Amino acid sequence: MRHELQNDKIKFYIGNVRDKRSVDGAMDRVDYIFHAAALKQVPSCEFFPIEAVKTNILGTENVLDSAIEHKVKKVVVLSTDKACYPINAMGISKAMMEKVAIAKGKVLGENGKTVICATRYGNVMTSRGSVIPLWIEQIKAKKEITITDPTMTRFMMTLNDAVNLVLYAFGNGKNGDLFVQKAPAATLETLSLALKDLYRSDAVIRTIGTRHGEKLYETLVTREEMSRSIDLGNYFRIPCDGRDLNYDKYLVEGTSKITNAEDYHSHNTHRLTIDEMKELLLKVDVIRNDLGL
Repeated sequence: MRHELQNDKIKFYIGNVRDKRSVDGAMDRVDYIFHAAALKQVPSCEFFPIEAVKTNILGTENVLDSAIEHKVKKVVVLSTDKACYPINAMGISKAMMEKVAIAKGKVLGENGKTVICATRYGNVMTSRGSVIPLWIEQIKAKKEITITDPTMTRFMMTLNDAVNLVLYAFGNGKNGDLFVQKAPAATLETLSLALKDLYRSDAVIRTIGTRHGEKLYETLVTREEMSRSIDLGNYFRIPCDGRDLNYDKYLVEGTSKITNAEDYHSHNTHRLTIDEMKELLLKVDVIRNDLGL
């Protein structure tokens, strides 16, 4: 990246979010932080969960503490749909990362010198480790396309969608806010058939079964969060829970809002057809380049 950009306005640091002194060394005169450092690969975190804790939770706390101490104006923390009802170590660690960020933002409050907010989004198409690059590789090599479960659904977001969400949070976030972008979803079967059509492939699709730690569908907003979310059109804003630790007074009566709320997940959002999926795939540079567009 340093070689590619060749830009005097950008400074590069070698460090580790697990080491607060290392983070402190990069904080001088910083106004804004986009915190994306994380261990994100599900199988890796399953085998080494403590490593996920050290980077995703404790590392985030180091970044936020350093930002507050250095009077950084705003921090946007990046999370994942796997933090909703997590079933794997990566999702659990990212869920705790969100809790750390939101709790610190809540303590800082409306008049805090530093604003801490978060974004949560689904799989970014063609990101490292995702199925699209794997299937494209299999198609080019004239191999079988291996699918875990054809009925499995995933949110479909382009890199631009993810960046726009972060920029929206940057422009509009208040302390303790969590922002989620609405997104369409597709079954793995629809995605694989769309890729076959685009690449004019006759590859056989083979089902290999669900892998360790995988969900049938992904949730972007939990039922509990939906009950207090604010619909902003393309986004949901989920403000932090305003209660303090003395919340006996909140438990005398329940609320029908949670009872009537429903999760926002990849099974109940707009489901893409094969043609719609192809249209979305054609927005991805890697695929456009492959197809000579």
